[in-house]
Amino acid sequence: MTGTTRRRLLGAAAAGAMLIVTAAVGLTGGTASAGPVTALAASAGCGRTPTLRDGTYTIQSGGQNRSYILRLPGNYSSSRSYRLVVGLHWLNGSANDVVGNGFYGLQQRSDNSAIFVAPQGLDAGWANTGGRDVTLVDDILRVVENDLCVDPAQRFALGFSYGGAMSYALACARPTVFRAVAPIAGANLSGCASTGQPVAYFGIHGVRDSVLNISSGRSIRDTFVRANGCTPQNPPEPAAGSGTHITTAYAGCRAGYPVQWAAHDGDHVPLPTDRNSSTSWVSAEVWQFFTQFGGTTPPSSPTPGPSTPTPSTPAPSTPPPGAAACRVTGAVNAWNNGLTTSLTVTNTGTVAVNGWTLAFTLPSGQTITNGWNATYSPTSGRVTATNVSYNASLAPGASVSFGFQATHTGNSGAPTAYALNGSSCTTG
Repeated sequence: MTGTTRRRLLGAAAAGAMLIVTAAVGLTGGTASAGPVTALAASAGCGRTPTLRDGTYTIQSGGQNRSYILRLPGNYSSSRSYRLVVGLHWLNGSANDVVGNGFYGLQQRSDNSAIFVAPQGLDAGWANTGGRDVTLVDDILRVVENDLCVDPAQRFALGFSYGGAMSYALACARPTVFRAVAPIAGANLSGCASTGQPVAYFGIHGVRDSVLNISSGRSIRDTFVRANGCTPQNPPEPAAGSGTHITTAYAGCRAGYPVQWAAHDGDHVPLPTDRNSSTSWVSAEVWQFFTQFGGTTPPSSPTPGPSTPTPSTPAPSTPPPGAAACRVTGAVNAWNNGLTTSLTVTNTGTVAVNGWTLAFTLPSGQTITNGWNATYSPTSGRVTATNVSYNASLAPGASVSFGFQATHTGNSGAPTAYALNGSSCTTG
């Protein structure tokens, strides 16, 4: 890169409006039985009195003094496992800059459900010479997870520009460590050790990027389109001057390894905005992408069912008979012996619901393997999805979306016989 290009790797915000490309199918279903979905073993720091607090830390990595900034949830408890998000700065930026923008807006979205780490690059960048920056992240995770309670199935990375390149490098080098990454205006600048294994991937790039052309973002995206087994395509992108952005979910991806692509009508900016909007859409879409892989759970017990709600979640309330009217719509994306089902429940009644459970029957042969924005128990047959802490309230007319991934033995139909807090729901 030239000196001018290097200086421009942090730009100003641009305008746009949102369009999300999705496909919907009808709702149709059967029976079986199984236990609750369980998480991987939590990190060594679970149950320990932490020594780490919010602050800047120095660590020895690769024979050098390196540093990172740590941010814990305000109500951190060692009895709960948390998501871990690594936020990476741009060229000539710093870990302080990442903290300053709230880890690209995700810290506020997290509602105290995540631990955030902002490493500092050498020479204010991420050359990753000899893999030194991947090693830095390894060393930071080792220290943090030995002291704090982290869900090892819920590690994520994102960054802008050079930071986007580094998040791509982490996906290449540590596909079994990071569940998903979200490079913003990234390119292959920090290297890519391998793309033989899949990682959930959400690429974001401006069609008018004057520093790293959008072709560089498409190129690194396509390495994970291939690695994740997605159906190749040229996703739609907004016209220059349209003031829009278009987010496309690839079809045919390997179970649990989706690829999304968001192209926006803008230049080289970390948090683009849509025309006539004062806030960026990036944090909401990235957080939704990351959290689709399930919520965090207590490290020493299974995810609680509706009869034993989590301490931070109000117990489900049962409205008066006839008051909890509801409507369920959904979409199923099936392949070979796997599928994902996305559900949206709308409270069509006149009474607010504070704490909800949606019961439904899975077709015979389907078994839930993981889910997002709800907890599920059991994993087959008559299943109950229970709200998580951040989506417990459902006002009249309001909707909540959640879903799950499942295996099937031939019947890839949608669930049937929906009931919200005991009251039957309509579909469609």
